[in-house]
Amino acid sequence: MGERLRKLGIRLAESRSTALFQLATELLAAVLARTLGIDTTIAVKWQRAAAGDWAAYTAEVSRRTSPQPPIYEPGAPT
Repeated sequence: MGERLRKLGIRLAESRSTALFQLATELLAAVLARTLGIDTTIAVKWQRAAAGDWAAYTAEVSRRTSPQPPIYEPGAPT
């Protein structure tokens, strides 16, 4: 099956890495580790490499100010 996929231009290693990076941005490291059966430290490394560090994300969210109401522009559709 791998040979057939390669003939179609699908590179398995790159596809696997892309899928792991996507998961790492969406899941907590502990959940990622348990789901994939890998060590949590490895899941944390994947998460940091994918810029999905949840600690950094939560810090960023906590620094945000409350959203400002939209600016009314005369003549603009409402």
